[in-house]
Amino acid sequence: MASFNKVILLGNLTRDPEVRYTPKGSAVCDLGIAVNRVYTTDSGERREEVTYVDVVLWARLAEIAGEYLKKGRPVFIEGRLQMDTWDDKQTGQKRTRLRVVGESMQLLGGRPPGAGGAADTGEDRQTSGTKTSGPPKPSAPAEPDEDEIPF
Repeated sequence: MASFNKVILLGNLTRDPEVRYTPKGSAVCDLGIAVNRVYTTDSGERREEVTYVDVVLWARLAEIAGEYLKKGRPVFIEGRLQMDTWDDKQTGQKRTRLRVVGESMQLLGGRPPGAGGAADTGEDRQTSGTKTSGPPKPSAPAEPDEDEIPF
């Protein structure tokens, strides 16, 4: 029987990432993501529902998340679902939790205030009322001339 386990999430962090290390030295990062869904009811009322998702990242991905992500920042995660099962020490009952094991991550949004980098000049500039750091971004290239298209 065929199966496919793939999750794609785009949302905002609900808390700062928590990075820890296994006894063998592998980094593990737990984070929470809020994913919003906006829809219209049959009566025309606009509603928003929020789904909270637990994500775990491993190795270098975990370290990057711990270094660059903070509560409220947007992030794009691709991964797979994993069901964790354990016995509750207080009640003795079997417990389960479904979470996402992140296999790739993209940091979204601009660089947070105070974050440095090789391209950062340290000078602030004003763009549409939003304060950003670094050199101005190049404008989009012009459309190619029809004579330059290779087909």
